[in-house]
Amino acid sequence: MSDAMPDQDYELFVRKVKAHTGIDLAQYKEAQMKRRLTTLRLKRGYSTFVSYFQALVQDRELMREFLDRMTINVSEFWRNPNRWEMLEQRFIPELVKERGRRLKCWSAACSTGEEPYTLAMILAEQNLLAHARIIASDIDEGALAKAKEGVYPDRSVKDVPPRYLKTYFVQDSAQQYRVVPELKQAVRWEKKNLLLDPFESDFDLIICRNVVIYFTEEAKHGLYRRFADALRPGGILFVGSTEQIFHPQQYGLQPVETFFYKKTAAPSSV
Repeated sequence: MSDAMPDQDYELFVRKVKAHTGIDLAQYKEAQMKRRLTTLRLKRGYSTFVSYFQALVQDRELMREFLDRMTINVSEFWRNPNRWEMLEQRFIPELVKERGRRLKCWSAACSTGEEPYTLAMILAEQNLLAHARIIASDIDEGALAKAKEGVYPDRSVKDVPPRYLKTYFVQDSAQQYRVVPELKQAVRWEKKNLLLDPFESDFDLIICRNVVIYFTEEAKHGLYRRFADALRPGGILFVGSTEQIFHPQQYGLQPVETFFYKKTAAPSSV
């Protein structure tokens, strides 16, 4: 088989996935995504992407596995703890000073829920949770179902400060930790495609970490502009440790700390 044939096979797969699910794989870095999905396809015994797509449409569990692999559901509570401490000690107090206790927050691409629950703990410790709105979204329904369940293995909670672990989890067994109802009730879960679906507005805080790295430069540019539009003036965008935004002023954002950006003004023409 020539090199062109596998390329055409993948391109047709991309088109079929977009038509069926609304997910545009063309906006993800092709080499990474194609390699990841080829491994999964071969593992399941499909010789072409087109035959794999036909199976995805007919098998809900296979589709769920595909979405899970596509969206890289790797998450932990307090991932990169010093960044969460910065949010806790500096930016949440600053936002409260500016806006009062009714903060509107969004965990975009929340995966299995560790990120929004970490935020909920921080807000609860500062007596803000009852007044705040936390929206958590992901494209993967399977990940959202796990998030709503709120049960995690011990490896997921390894970076949780001891007082938080004691207060906000119930240990079911030596390996399982269950999030307390106070946190579960504080989060509104939504299925959302960041590259397609509309965003709400007037957010005080948007957290989107370790997701944008998988998108093409064009998709990143559009997403950062939409995040900036969704923030209120003075709102904060918190990104991942590999996702520094170059020329943030083009989106009307200003770097205020490593991996934190504040919406300041209209975008520049850079």
